[in-house]
Amino acid sequence: MSDDERPGVLPDHELRAAVEAGWIMARVALADEQFQPASLDLRLGPVAYQLRASFLPFRETVSDRLDGDADLVIDRLSLTDGATLQRGSVYLVPLLESLALPAGMRGRSNPKSTTGRLDIFTRVITDRTPRFDEIAPGYRGGLYLEVSPQSFPVRVQAGASLNQLRLLVGESATSDRVLRDLYRDAPLLFDDDDRPVPLERASFNDGLCMGVDLSGRATGGIIGYRAHPNPPAVDLARVGHYDPAEFWEPIKRPSRDAYILEANRFYILVSKERIRVPPDYAAEMVVYDAGAGEIRTHYAGFFDPGFGFGDGSVLGTKVVMEVRAREVPFLVYDGQISFKVWFERLRSRPTRVYGVGLRSSYQHQTLSLSKHFKR
Repeated sequence: MSDDERPGVLPDHELRAAVEAGWIMARVALADEQFQPASLDLRLGPVAYQLRASFLPFRETVSDRLDGDADLVIDRLSLTDGATLQRGSVYLVPLLESLALPAGMRGRSNPKSTTGRLDIFTRVITDRTPRFDEIAPGYRGGLYLEVSPQSFPVRVQAGASLNQLRLLVGESATSDRVLRDLYRDAPLLFDDDDRPVPLERASFNDGLCMGVDLSGRATGGIIGYRAHPNPPAVDLARVGHYDPAEFWEPIKRPSRDAYILEANRFYILVSKERIRVPPDYAAEMVVYDAGAGEIRTHYAGFFDPGFGFGDGSVLGTKVVMEVRAREVPFLVYDGQISFKVWFERLRSRPTRVYGVGLRSSYQHQTLSLSKHFKR
């Protein structure tokens, strides 16, 4: 098996090599900070199209769909000096990056953590595709980002990164059997007292299952935040700038071990357990079970190698959950399984891991809002 055929997720140094090989291209030179341990940050281009509706191009290119359906595009906005995207509207932004992948290489995209915590619904579209966020093996063409703010109007500018891309070769997923063996050698879940969760208490179901924390024990009695119904806009370029009280309502620990999520309201909650992602693996937060309740528990899902691990001294990190109940109110219980984490093997160890030699906003997070709000 040649080096190019090795299965797994491409780490940072292989992503840089992919740029050198012409597999990843950009209209504006890629910056060093775009390269994460197992993903590449994608950047908004200078134009956004406000659309009547979301769409998939199916058998056409995205540009052909935009040009060919006169009723699809409502307006064209310049992002060169920034523009405010309104809640509930759908926008499509051609990204600065494009791809020319070799035959056996595919891609997958996910919102960045900050994007998810602001309730910005985003997904990548490629030419002639029937699926969002999935980039076909050997894809050659542009990348487009659908952006739909849900809770806050957001001001964005060309060059901002809302999504990230992983490149993969072959079978990268880790089976439950392998995941159990990995857990047995070095626990992947810890509690709030730095004690490993015993293997017999860990739950595996095509991934490692995790629950929601309604105890408020590690967060001063606050179990989460609920977005205000009519907040001001958030400028994504402003870090540590906004007063959380203008945007969020803190939720105090309930009198019992349960809480009712209101329908179609956006919440920030936190996991019961703390998770570790070893440096040889990448991970992704995915839906636990569609039959377990009509709630969405995440927008952003990628965990970098080293999340909750660092140099080996970090005993797990809490997972922040971006939660929305669908259609009807939904009662959740303390510790109830709410999502699971897939683990995928890397093709090789990254040059830098999360929390070591790399700026890491959320390595020691508990219940945390996005970096735009004052701590």
